[in-house]
Amino acid sequence: MKIDPKPCVVLVNLGTPEQPEPPAVRRYLRQFLSDRRVVETHPALWRPILEGIILRVRPRASAAKYQQVWGEHGSPLMHFTVRQAEEVDRQLEGRVEVRHAMRYGQPSVGAVLQQLHDEGFRRLLLVPLYPQFSATTSATVTDEVARWSIRSRDQFELRQLRSFPTHDGYVSALVEAIKGHWEHRGRPDFAAGDRLVLSYHGIPVSMAEAGDPYPSECTATTEAVRARLGLGPDQVLHTYQSVFGPAEWLKPATIDTVAALGKRGTRRVDVICPGFVSDCLETLEEIDMENRTAFVEAGGDEFHYLPWGNDRQPWTRALSNLVQESLTGWL
Repeated sequence: MKIDPKPCVVLVNLGTPEQPEPPAVRRYLRQFLSDRRVVETHPALWRPILEGIILRVRPRASAAKYQQVWGEHGSPLMHFTVRQAEEVDRQLEGRVEVRHAMRYGQPSVGAVLQQLHDEGFRRLLLVPLYPQFSATTSATVTDEVARWSIRSRDQFELRQLRSFPTHDGYVSALVEAIKGHWEHRGRPDFAAGDRLVLSYHGIPVSMAEAGDPYPSECTATTEAVRARLGLGPDQVLHTYQSVFGPAEWLKPATIDTVAALGKRGTRRVDVICPGFVSDCLETLEEIDMENRTAFVEAGGDEFHYLPWGNDRQPWTRALSNLVQESLTGWL
């Protein structure tokens, strides 16, 4: 086989059901919630709960939520991940082979690696699309690559982008989205109590206490954004969303925070989700629908969700720069 000297880049996102219907959601959730990195409870205890309760009840409710965000291009997460791969390929002018993969669902990491290997590529840059490192996200991608590598006698020369919580281009993409929104909709009146909320996906407290660096990397992003905007610590709130199960999760919870702001008469809250490079169920339904309702019903007035990633140029430019920096010596 002729070996292609050109590096290949695989952008890996979390994943999405193939359709917003209960059977597809059930398949997706089974794979996702069976990952020991995501749920650390021993399978002997967890499997009966997952199969006997969660996968009987949750798929129908989750499918109804997915139907609310499914667009003309299908899954927003899938659509924007594909667009990001296309933009990286365009901005790097074809000097690398760019593909996308999903950690859960299709196209799977293993299938994409096998295809690239069969095509003769041997230099691989893996880019988990998680700005902040966590064992529940970035490490699961490493695990999947390791599983493929164990089965292969001819492995890739491998590099992996670990995380980029304070990378200048990434922070600039967030700040540009915030400033652009303020130019269009007006700047919040922070003196009157308006607030900017940076909401991140949560993890259980037990994982953080066991050494997961995720909370500190989220804090680093918040501080970088706050400093770039020139705002005080009381004007920018740092919260966590997407709680699942009975365990104690990182706090404060986004939905509790916005409800409390509404209850005390806050006129306006702006929410941005720095950990999600593509809009998905957690941003479009959980934040822009559920949290909006919580804020308004508690007495708040204006709730603004601020998209920032997707295929917007500041983000795709930053992503392309991250890829190019990681390919130093290979290009």
